[in-house]
Amino acid sequence: MAVEHVDVLIVGAGLSGVCAAYYIQTRCPKKSYAVIEARDSIGGTWDLFRYPGVRSDSDMHTLGYSFRPWKEAKAIADGPAILNYVRETAQVYGIDKKIRFNHRLRQASWSSEDALWTVEIERGPQREIVTMTCNFLYTCTGYYDYEQGYTPPFPGVERFKGQIIHPQQWPQDLDYAGKRVVVIGSGATAVTLVPAMAETAAHVTMLQRSPTYIVARPSEDVIANFLHRVLPSRVAHALVRSKNIAFTMYFYDLARRRPAYVKQEIIKMAKKELGPGFDVERDFSPSYNPWDQRLCLVPDADLFNAMKAGKASVVTDQIETFTETGLRLRSGKELPADIIITATGLNMRLMVRTHLFVDGEPVDLAKTLSYRGTMVSGVPNLAASFGYTNASWTLKCELIAQYVCRLLNYMDRHGYVECLPQRPPGEKGEQPVVNLTSGYVQRALATLPRQGRHQPWRTYQNYVRDIFNFRLSRLNDGAMRFFQRGERAAVPVLAAAASGDSPRTPEETMI
Repeated sequence: MAVEHVDVLIVGAGLSGVCAAYYIQTRCPKKSYAVIEARDSIGGTWDLFRYPGVRSDSDMHTLGYSFRPWKEAKAIADGPAILNYVRETAQVYGIDKKIRFNHRLRQASWSSEDALWTVEIERGPQREIVTMTCNFLYTCTGYYDYEQGYTPPFPGVERFKGQIIHPQQWPQDLDYAGKRVVVIGSGATAVTLVPAMAETAAHVTMLQRSPTYIVARPSEDVIANFLHRVLPSRVAHALVRSKNIAFTMYFYDLARRRPAYVKQEIIKMAKKELGPGFDVERDFSPSYNPWDQRLCLVPDADLFNAMKAGKASVVTDQIETFTETGLRLRSGKELPADIIITATGLNMRLMVRTHLFVDGEPVDLAKTLSYRGTMVSGVPNLAASFGYTNASWTLKCELIAQYVCRLLNYMDRHGYVECLPQRPPGEKGEQPVVNLTSGYVQRALATLPRQGRHQPWRTYQNYVRDIFNFRLSRLNDGAMRFFQRGERAAVPVLAAAASGDSPRTPEETMI
């Protein structure tokens, strides 16, 4: 049986996978491509998570695609609305016809002699192994394990007589009406679950080991809605998108330059929303600086409103043990519960459960250096879609997709079949590619690529800087090596690095 071949193989049919497919088919129209998706539907994260209240903590004018403006009134959208948006986008542009569902990537092997990736895929419930080949592999699978969330070992957990649920495996038939619920955690999932469940539960307690910065924001963007009423859709979208990008960058920069001031203002906001009778210093004043970890957004102050209504509460303490009827805390306090939700985080994994080989040698991503935040040293013709940690995920995914298209078109113009980011001597990779102190990042550090001290080996969390990085930078920058067919075998990579830069042309700076 002949092995199917495509020019570009996209892995993942979520928000970033649909984005990648759109740009490949519009900016590289002569390239054949396919999308493989391990699950049975489009949507990725937004199809996986089904817990109550699931939503984005980024505004949809920036989380949505620039090529298909978000038109709904709510800028902070719920999960079903986002899922519908991704699926409609795939249908509008015919991307859905390119997706192979229940296709899970298990192994990818690069051959320099053939300038080709050979991928092994598990297909269907029987996990039949099928093989495909491609010239360029483009992974859009996010950064965490879809199969299992993170749950720390809790003492006495086997004693609890109620239900214990991780949000990543939410049972759709769960009835929590009139029941006492404890949500363990203080991140985005926890602050989403608490007000949503509090609408029908008897009471919901958010049990946190330490506080998180929580910022209230209206779910509707008044300025955006006004501009969409008085201006053409494309013009309004461009203005709103620019406004929101500028504000996000300003706030992040202010938090890094003046952390004490920003911390004070966030705590002041929480005090204003809650009013008297709440210990804000204890429950909403983290020990770390703003943006050392991601901030949590609560639209329309829903968490604070649930607390003021007496439907929800926050307890800052540590678990001593599970009991038959709930939790005993280090302070000696007992928390009764019928249901305990372990919103304790994710397992961060890049290319989860996929074995990667280059010319027969296994690739250890932890020993690689990130190139422009999308490729890695020593691995040819492979890009990964990886969004921002301090802004909307899609902003960077679009820049990466545009860069990949520039790269593919440049290679075609010059007859190259391989592009290889080559780690320079002296770039040790002293920092992790993700610079957050969050638990899910810290647990995964030993498996992640590193970043260097200088461009293009440095990863920036800055959209404006990345516009130059991805759209305007030289493609043939000396760090990226290009090879024509058969040339790689004759010129070892290390020898190529010593030979100096390849010739550059004015075309390299084309957008």
